[in-house]
Amino acid sequence: MRARRRAQAEAEGFVFHTRARFGFAAPAGSSDDPRVRRITQYLPGEVARELFAARDAGAGEQQQMVVLARALGHSYFRGGGRRAHGLHIAVIDVEFADFSIGWPPLRSGIGKVR
Repeated sequence: MRARRRAQAEAEGFVFHTRARFGFAAPAGSSDDPRVRRITQYLPGEVARELFAARDAGAGEQQQMVVLARALGHSYFRGGGRRAHGLHIAVIDVEFADFSIGWPPLRSGIGKVR
């Protein structure tokens, strides 16, 4: 079962749902104050592969959060590379995190702050 779910996540991506405090490093003139956000975001299979590879190599939770922060930075905060160039994201504090596999990536509400 685990191998099948892993293969599905790596092939189709997954939805990451979290409430966390995010820190920002932004160009001059931008606010970089940490903010709590509740985010539900589809992340592609490449991110799942990177997370599983990190876990398999013995990476701890903090290192895996770096992978997720980078992925959220690209997909959510920078709009897939369409905006906020140069913005770097750090996950400072996680209240909860949930992963869903098998959701359609274009489901209503995915990728919006709630």
